[in-house]
Formats: sequence, structure tokens, C-alpha cells
Amino acid sequence: MTEQNGIDPSVPPSGTGCAECEADGGWWFHLRRCARCGHVGCCDSSPAKHATAHFKATGHPLVRSYEPGEEWFWDFATETLYDSGPALAPPVSHPADQPAPGPAGRVPRDWAKALG
Repeated sequence: MTEQNGIDPSVPPSGTGCAECEADGGWWFHLRRCARCGHVGCCDSSPAKHATAHFKATGHPLVRSYEPGEEWFWDFATETLYDSGPALAPPVSHPADQPAPGPAGRVPRDWAKALG
């Protein structure tokens, strides 16, 4: 995996949470980071599925987990999981004290029922 296949290791993440959920007051289950542009979006188990929407809008196929302790990459175009890949610009995950699901204060009590 290199820049030629959709990874730019020099680009930092867009923030500590899903960019769109932060903008619209939503919440997420887990976070994914675009390996090309750094966009942080919520996973497909989250209500809004912003990481997949980012792929569909931009064509950027590779994301890395943005969860503490996880190093795997997912290729939306080929539906391939990679256990690891190149190092990306820090930080490599959301803050360890940020809960999942998150963010704190916006997750509904019945959040598990909303997971898809």
C-alpha cells in the first residue's frame, strides 16, 4: 500500500470525531480515517455511515480504523481487509478517553438498537 494506491501518509486526520456527525450533532459507533485525505467518518454500524459516504463521494477507497490499538485498513473498492499498512501521520486514533460510541453526551441510551 502506497500513495499510488490511495494512501498519502503525510496527511493528518481531519479531527477527533466524525466530521459530519460533529457538524450535525450526530453520534457514531466507531471511526474510520481516509488514508488519502485524512477525513474522519463514522463506520457502517453507525447510524449515518459517513465513511462509506465519503468513499462514494470522493472515490477514496482506503480507510484505516481510527480506534485506539487498531491498525487495520479496509478497501471499499475491493472489499478487502488488510491487517496493517503504512504508518499515517499522527494521531493514529481518536483520544483514548473519548468513548465509543461517542461523543460523550450525544449517544442515545438505546444506542445498541440503532446499530446497523
